[in-house]
Amino acid sequence: MVLAPDTTQIDAYVVAAFEDSKGNLWFGTNGQGVARWDGTSLSFLSIPQGLIGDVVTGIGEDGEGYLWFGTHDGTSRYDGSKFTGFGPAEGLTGAGCKVLVDRNGSVWVGTSDGVFRFNGKRFIAFALPTPVIDAPSFKMVPGKVWDLFEDSKGNIWFGRDGYGACKYDPSAALRTGGATFTHFTKKDGLCSNNVASIVEDAQGNIWFGSITSDFPPINEGGVARYDGKTFTQFPEEKGLTANDIYNLYADRAGNIWIGAIRVGACRFDGKTFTLFDKTDRPDLTKYFAIQAFVEDRHGTLWFGFSGGLFMFNGSSFVNVTRGGPWNSP
Repeated sequence: MVLAPDTTQIDAYVVAAFEDSKGNLWFGTNGQGVARWDGTSLSFLSIPQGLIGDVVTGIGEDGEGYLWFGTHDGTSRYDGSKFTGFGPAEGLTGAGCKVLVDRNGSVWVGTSDGVFRFNGKRFIAFALPTPVIDAPSFKMVPGKVWDLFEDSKGNIWFGRDGYGACKYDPSAALRTGGATFTHFTKKDGLCSNNVASIVEDAQGNIWFGSITSDFPPINEGGVARYDGKTFTQFPEEKGLTANDIYNLYADRAGNIWIGAIRVGACRFDGKTFTLFDKTDRPDLTKYFAIQAFVEDRHGTLWFGFSGGLFMFNGSSFVNVTRGGPWNSP
């Protein structure tokens, strides 16, 4: 007797995606903990297994092979068999943990309370200056860190709610003995001061995905590209201006992927924008809210949606349930 494949979704919201150094795929969910696909089977790790929280919003891996999972209740370090939790008692506060492991092995976490850096035992708050904003607005919590990103020069970027983007230059800090920050806001060319995602393209341009403000309500947001001197926006492209752009991703081929809410996934190949808005489960993707991207070592692109997990087949998105399909399209 052949059993029918399990058509249960990974989760209604897949909000983080990551491939570790061993080739395992990890997907953060909005209440089921983290799902792991090891190439053969799917398993879930959550609070009963020792994870500090069941909403997993960020995933990273350090140089020693430890995996870090950011949750609404702190972050957990995983050695492959057991978890070690870090929360308020270990210096880490705030919800919505995003995780970055930089080239020097430092573990950074961004939350609704700001930025924290791990010192080997506990997390220490890393104070970011507050820029002057002419007309303050925000989405959720002023100063919330939506994203952390390290560029090819070693600069650490922070996407912030209401405060735009902040660049920290560690090398300059070492030379001068003090922290060196550069702020970018809507006044400089961002689409809004709520920066949710930051990536770098093959030419060294920095891309910023911004979102609308709810306090007060302002219809803004979109994508801006920074070449080191000036910002470029793309009002002629559908969904890339006055829209929520929560996630950007740079694939290995050099394409920039843009998750445009209610529009689709837009791919920029350095010259042309191409919109992909077809899925095999339009009932799950009617808002086309992409929460996470990852490209695995085989070149397959995985997309976490508000609706479930999807795989890109080159022209459209295929829903991947707990029963699959897990093989490359």
